[in-house]
Amino acid sequence: MNSLARFSVNQMTVKQLSMPELVAACRETGVPGVGLWREPVRSYGLDATAKLVHDAGLAVTTLCRGGFLTAIDPGERRRALDDNRAAVDEAAVLGTDTLVLVSGGLPPGSKDLRGARERIADALGELGPYAASRGVRLAVEPLHPMYAADRCVVSTLAQALDLAERFPAEQVGVTVDTYHLWWDDTAPAQIARAGAGGRIHSFQLADWTTPLPEGVLNGRGQLGDGSVDFRVWRGLVEAAGYTGSIEVELFNEELWARDGREVLAETAARFVEHVEHVEHVVR
Repeated sequence: MNSLARFSVNQMTVKQLSMPELVAACRETGVPGVGLWREPVRSYGLDATAKLVHDAGLAVTTLCRGGFLTAIDPGERRRALDDNRAAVDEAAVLGTDTLVLVSGGLPPGSKDLRGARERIADALGELGPYAASRGVRLAVEPLHPMYAADRCVVSTLAQALDLAERFPAEQVGVTVDTYHLWWDDTAPAQIARAGAGGRIHSFQLADWTTPLPEGVLNGRGQLGDGSVDFRVWRGLVEAAGYTGSIEVELFNEELWARDGREVLAETAARFVEHVEHVEHVVR
């Protein structure tokens, strides 16, 4: 079996590459899948991107991102819902069945985490049926707790599943991202819970390295450079029944300063070294 058969590179890992450069580099390296981001897709053109990736034989594993659904102001909420419907439509054109959602942080002046999560649930109730009608699933991604205030009030897989399980699995599931969840000793049980319900819609990898850079957001480490045991995580999601693509998503200023083709080749090699040869061990 091709050792890269399940590997997908998230576009942000090599964001220095233009869309045509990304597609060409994937073909040269033997990478079968890409996770795309809305902004560069829109810049290149939605239909043009869809044609480019499909003509190259690449699978679009996810589209990032929808979400930011915690606003209180009715006008802001309406605009957020409209933007998420547009994101669903874009995912459908690109041929991916998974739209990743970053739920949003606390609105300015608010300290009400519970209320923010309920507004996310209300939004999912509107967006889930629309997404399903377009052949797209919503994947709620929990982010590390350090992002709870300004980016994502959903911090654990349990919180993400508490939201997702209010809706059919073909409408709403979760993203399992090692960068955000590696620290949580309840994650293995929650991965099993997600798998039992058919709700693992995306599996993303990045390492946790220290010290974290200033700004934190762009500190996702190259595979093998930090604290995450990727073989164990792959074993967990596969034991839960996940058989989909494994997407590497790295926000890293040092990687972005390098030649993108070199970074892609390195990331593929690290995937084979640290992820591909699974040890079926659950710790």
